[in-house]
Amino acid sequence: MPSKTKAATISWEGDSYETLMGWSKDVRIDFGASLREMQEGRPAKLNVRPMQSIGKGVFELKTQDGKTWYRLVYLARIHDVIYVLDCFEKDTAKTEKKYLARATSRLKEVRRRLREEQV
Repeated sequence: MPSKTKAATISWEGDSYETLMGWSKDVRIDFGASLREMQEGRPAKLNVRPMQSIGKGVFELKTQDGKTWYRLVYLARIHDVIYVLDCFEKDTAKTEKKYLARATSRLKEVRRRLREEQV
């Protein structure tokens, strides 16, 4: 009998949850559905792009409405946890350095905590 994968929990880093909750209901539903799929071990419904410039195992969920591009940057599942590093809006194809720096900083903090838990 195949074993059922345990659903992953979400760890919201910094103000990522508050940022997401400030977005329109439709956008929140889209991201929520994709996070739920990933928690259950299935591919996200939204487009996913690797973000190697931030770090290994980091990806970006993306969607947009008529005028804004929405991004959720996360560290892929580690020990049944998905770490949401940052959520932000942008209106150009290029991701601003401040968002990359913030996600990189939060990634370092997550990795530090994971190392401490192994001791």
